[in-house]
Amino acid sequence: MSILDSLLAIIAPHDCLGCATEGVLLCQNCRRQIVPAPAIAIPPGPLDAVIATTRYNGLAKELVHRLKFSGSQAAAREMAGLFPIHLLPPGALVMPVPTATSRIRQRGYDQAALLARHLARAGGMPYRSCLRRRGQQHQVGASRQQRLAQLARAYRVVHAERLVGTTVVIVDDVMTTGATLQAAAAVLKQAGASRVEAMVFAQA
Repeated sequence: MSILDSLLAIIAPHDCLGCATEGVLLCQNCRRQIVPAPAIAIPPGPLDAVIATTRYNGLAKELVHRLKFSGSQAAAREMAGLFPIHLLPPGALVMPVPTATSRIRQRGYDQAALLARHLARAGGMPYRSCLRRRGQQHQVGASRQQRLAQLARAYRVVHAERLVGTTVVIVDDVMTTGATLQAAAAVLKQAGASRVEAMVFAQA
């Protein structure tokens, strides 16, 4: 939890998104309403597997909105606590799918990086940040053709020597078509990663 979130929790405690219980963003009873998503079948490509925690609806959607649009960094901790950590491949490197820096400036933080850090800590796995965005293209509102053209040149790798022969788990908040994850996986494998999986909070 950030210092800001800690201060806000004292001054104006969180209310549960589901039942308005004071003091928590999501109480234990309401956590049970967030049910696991079915297995995702992905088309052939550089990405080896995708695991989505839940569907992008109901309380899960509200958590994402709190994280991305309401400045609630505490939502990242709640979301990461719902990830199926037992499905993480042993010894994998955990890293976020990079967010556009213009979005980070707007929010004051990178929501995917927060999720990845919480997940790595919970799973006792190393966190790395080896992916970078090449531009500031926003995928929201773009057509499929625009998205694919943007994503083909969207990412680059830094510290490639850390990736050779590794398994990488890339982390993001929401998956729509999966094109973003495939593009990230492609550059990671070009840099030497042997296997790339993705873990996302919600499938749209």
